[in-house]
Order: sequence, then structure tokens, then C-alpha cells
Amino acid sequence: MQPTFSSSRILLPVRPWFIILSLFVALLMNFLPTSHWPGIPDWAALVLCFWSIRESRRVGMGWAFVLGLAMDVADGAVLGQHCFAYILLAYAAAAQSRRILWFPIGQQALQILPLLIGCQVIQLTMRLMTGADFPGWGFLIGPFIAAFLWIPATFLLLLPQYQPVERDENRPL
Repeated sequence: MQPTFSSSRILLPVRPWFIILSLFVALLMNFLPTSHWPGIPDWAALVLCFWSIRESRRVGMGWAFVLGLAMDVADGAVLGQHCFAYILLAYAAAAQSRRILWFPIGQQALQILPLLIGCQVIQLTMRLMTGADFPGWGFLIGPFIAAFLWIPATFLLLLPQYQPVERDENRPL
């Protein structure tokens, strides 16, 4: 029997080291030279949004500040550009987490799309206010691709929490 990955399954508690590891890997993916190409999603924003929705007690505005500060330093951007955008993203995601989790996973992607677009628009606005050039409309394609990647990202980030389908009487969980 193939395992089903529906949202009605009971999940094991998430391990804190896995949250930290996934945020760190997303940050490293943003450090790649290809991250500035048009259409490449902001991986840190996507994973931060995911954990702010799923585990709002553990991941919130503090983690958003740390990730944003690391992104500001790595990009050489206006200090606070990513921090401010990520903090607002984490706050909005945590505030809407109960509502978003009621939807099926495909509709969840549509629900987080405005959050990711808002994050990009805040970064773009802060960049333009400091006198930088407009990076082009390709800058705003990333949130659409990130929303499209919400389904595989959810599957990958929840994979360690799934209980086995076949119960073994010798295992406590």
C-alpha cells in the first residue's frame, strides 16, 4: 500500500534542529549566485513563511530578523531591507496560520502568494527609496514561482514528521 500524504494524517512533533537546518539551507540557497536571476524564488522567505504558519511558536519575528540581517549583509543591500520584509512576512503568516491551514495544499499556495508578493514589494520599495535602479519586472516573478513550489516544499518539510502507515506494535509511536 502506498503512503498517502494528506493533511488529515497525524504528524509527529517537529524537531527544533530540523527547523534550524531547513532555515539554514534556505539561506544558503539564497547565497548562490543564481539567486539574483529573474524568476528564482526567495528561498528564505518561502521556508520562513512555511514555518511561521506551521510552527508559529518556534519560528517568528526573531528568526525573521536574523535571516533578514544575514540576507542584507550577504546581498550588500540597504541594511534592514530584508529584515523589515521578513518580519512583516512572519507576522502576517503567523496571524493567518489557522485560516491558511484549513485549506487544501493547492489553495494554501494561493493564500501565501499575496504574502510573498508583499515581501518582494516591500524590498523593492525600500530599494527604490534609497535611489537604486528598478530591477525590472522579472523581480516580481519569484513569488509566483515560490507559490507554485509551495506544494513540493510542504511535502519535503513535513516528510520527517509523517508517521508510518503500517503500525508496528513494538514501537511506541
